[in-house]
Amino acid sequence: MKPRHFRLTNECQSVSEILARVGDKWTVLVVSLLGNGPMRFSELRRAVDGISQKMLTTTLRTLERDGFCTRTVFPSVPPRVEYELTELGRDLLVPVRALGDWAVANRERVDAARRRFDGEAGSAGP
Repeated sequence: MKPRHFRLTNECQSVSEILARVGDKWTVLVVSLLGNGPMRFSELRRAVDGISQKMLTTTLRTLERDGFCTRTVFPSVPPRVEYELTELGRDLLVPVRALGDWAVANRERVDAARRRFDGEAGSAGP
């Protein structure tokens, strides 16, 4: 029997693209933080441990481009910039928080599974 070859439909490609965007660790953290209300760039940078200024800028620009957040510049010296979730971003917050809750609730189970697998893989040999 010949193996079947599958092609990604436009719908599947769209889903994959969006999941890749919203599923990366920085996006999840930034969306979660913005779920608490508008934040300035410097506040976000302090709150997201380990993120570089460049990566935070890239993440925020992508979120803005995709319609998940807005960037508002307030005319002051120096200019004050705030980021805030849009309605679409707040919709995204629901599954992001649910996934985060699931990860926290199941971390020990995943760690135990990894230890079992690593122990079995180490004893199985080449």
